[in-house]
Amino acid sequence: MDIQARAYDTQTPGHTLPDHSASLDWPLDIAGFMGTPLAAEPFPHLVMAGFVKPPAAVAAREGFPGFGFGGVVPAPSKGMLGTLEPGFATLLGALRSPETTAAFAAKFGVPLSPDALMVTLRDRCRPQDGRIHTDSESKVVTALIYLNESWTAEGGRLRLLRKPDDIDAVIAEVPPLDGTLVAFRRTDNSWHGHKPHEGIRRYIMLNWMVDAAAAKREIARHSMTAAWKRLLTGGGAGPSM
Repeated sequence: MDIQARAYDTQTPGHTLPDHSASLDWPLDIAGFMGTPLAAEPFPHLVMAGFVKPPAAVAAREGFPGFGFGGVVPAPSKGMLGTLEPGFATLLGALRSPETTAAFAAKFGVPLSPDALMVTLRDRCRPQDGRIHTDSESKVVTALIYLNESWTAEGGRLRLLRKPDDIDAVIAEVPPLDGTLVAFRRTDNSWHGHKPHEGIRRYIMLNWMVDAAAAKREIARHSMTAAWKRLLTGGGAGPSM
């Protein structure tokens, strides 16, 4: 375990978890998150409505960047937060905070480092999206935070699954509504996917990677892919990453 990871290992004697949940301007309900049971089988996971407090979720949704194409895009860097809509910037800053990493490390019982956190955004779902998969071995914990005002479609609801070949082998189904969180530990059987959907489907994805180098490699790869898609769709340069 490296020094940075150890700093967020809640098994370390004397470690305490900061609590910002009572702060009026802190957008995350960390106390509620810590109180949400973690299901252990068939892989560690949890679902929580209201992880992002309702007023903060509305503000973040209204300020969510639009990209006009499918696929994930690296979130703007810390230095670019001032160029974003305030509600979205506030949420992004909170998600990247050491306190949030500490909370997820405590909940999942694994050492995590904010330096190994990759944050990506997506605002549109394509018909081919949602195939059943499990994340790559370079990922340790994955979290999705949805920002959609309503959801009536059957498709686009993430399903945590028991099998790699059956979309109806459901452990949990998650409507992608404002402030809802789904998080899980990456394992060889952490299968997930959703039925097809086309249209707006906003979320922020957090991936705590095995180390900072892995996070940097994946961010660079997603940045190149997003730049190519912008050229193909005539979307221009877009926000700096």
